[in-house]
Amino acid sequence: MGGWRDRVEKLRGRTRFVVLRIMLHLSGEEAPPQLGVFNRVAQSAIEAEGDLEVMGEGLVEICESLLRIPSSWQAVANEGDVFWDEGEAGDYVNELFTDSAQRYLSDVIADDNVNADDTLSLPISRNVVLMLTVAYTGEMASLETDLSNFEALQDALKDLIHLHYQNRFRAIQIHFSPAHFGDELTNDQVIENFPELIPL
Repeated sequence: MGGWRDRVEKLRGRTRFVVLRIMLHLSGEEAPPQLGVFNRVAQSAIEAEGDLEVMGEGLVEICESLLRIPSSWQAVANEGDVFWDEGEAGDYVNELFTDSAQRYLSDVIADDNVNADDTLSLPISRNVVLMLTVAYTGEMASLETDLSNFEALQDALKDLIHLHYQNRFRAIQIHFSPAHFGDELTNDQVIENFPELIPL
């Protein structure tokens, strides 16, 4: 994401904005419990009306949870761009938000009517796709590279945590599919609706 223009704009003292999206496909026995983590974070974000601090805390919880279960990581995709204009960065965040929200079985609404007893009787999806869209200031090399291997993805998740504690986030969006307990995402649906995913 760097280049000649990066160097020129840095010399001018302008703020560098990075907008990126990471898609991560989880599968296996450890994937369904992650859906509970994502729903809990989504519910907290809704209750806080999208407060960036609360979103950041939720993102940290998600990243820490993912780092504990690398065996469930199946495929990944990442994309992004660098901006020197905050408005342009915001437009790209909105573009990625809209795309993520329109993905199959995706939503940002948590299942606030589901209690622990209910989840035991619902079908459990063995596939979960998480979509993280963030905007931050400055540089973070581990995020501005190809993440299609385990080590790179581990470093990226750790540095998302660091960005929160460095107060460098300007936007955080979290989507996941399926978004609701009881919905099932099959292997064929993953391939059809998330074609950019690259196996790890």
